[in-house]
Amino acid sequence: MERKTNSEDYLRMYTQMVRIRAFEDQANQLYLSAKMPGLTHMYSGEEAVAVGICTALTDADRITSTHRGHGHCVAKGADFRQMFCELLGKEEGYCRGKGGSMHIADQSHGNLGANAIVGGSMGIATGSALRAKLQDSDDVTVCFFGDGATAQGLWYEVMNMAALWHLPVIYACENNGYSEYTATEEIAAGSIVGRAEAFGIESFQVDGQDVLAVNELAERLVARCRKGEGPFFIELKTYRYHGHHVGDINRDYYRSKEEETIWKEKRDPIVNFGQWLAKQGVASDTELEKIRAEVKAEAEAAVEYALAASYPDVSEVSMHVYAPNDAA
Repeated sequence: MERKTNSEDYLRMYTQMVRIRAFEDQANQLYLSAKMPGLTHMYSGEEAVAVGICTALTDADRITSTHRGHGHCVAKGADFRQMFCELLGKEEGYCRGKGGSMHIADQSHGNLGANAIVGGSMGIATGSALRAKLQDSDDVTVCFFGDGATAQGLWYEVMNMAALWHLPVIYACENNGYSEYTATEEIAAGSIVGRAEAFGIESFQVDGQDVLAVNELAERLVARCRKGEGPFFIELKTYRYHGHHVGDINRDYYRSKEEETIWKEKRDPIVNFGQWLAKQGVASDTELEKIRAEVKAEAEAAVEYALAASYPDVSEVSMHVYAPNDAA
């Protein structure tokens, strides 16, 4: 496949990765300052996955996300102010403050929603792909999930259906090496890719820290899905910088500080892509620093906006809990 040659495309991907990191930095500070209710799961370190894949999609294409889903939301076009409002339970949030960190949906950009249930969005994504096929649409659905979700029986059911019916869906497994507090190799026998291949699904492994490699593969598979050649499975090797959630701060008992340092210093997707951009003459270090400063200011302003926003009225406490029932 012919690679992107437009400098604007590269800078857009870089900016989107920086936006995800800036969003997560602010979300972490909100938690540490006791301004955000509940827990949240940081996406920092995995930015190249969401950006590399979502850059290959249009607003008509759908995604489903996970409890570690801020990166997918931002990469698919989510607005900072609405995102922070949702995290803080404010009325202007994507779900009017009722979904919180783990249940953000944005239909206007094809985001069918994050899901706190491990593997919970697999059926939704497969159903979305079935809808596209039945309606003779060429849109594609991407299902993001972690390596731990491959232990869910639902995944095997939907892979079987998708393979039998040749559905336009891409299953994107973000393998960050840990299922909550346990190393993947301690709980996952055999190969994760092999599990998808057993259903006759064409499968791939890619470096999830390399946004260009991720995007190149995603562009190719999305194009093939549009031609009716799906489904596909991708295992993306990546790494989360934070713990399983923001309260998981003492990680020494399941992973070492040395391991974290190696990934942050040598495998950071934003730093490495920035160095590549500078080396290729796409942008100077000064220009990249300007992008980071502008994004940081945008995130900080969005937080201030969300902190000042209103909570939903108490009269809405049961609204959207049940579907409307005219007969009642």
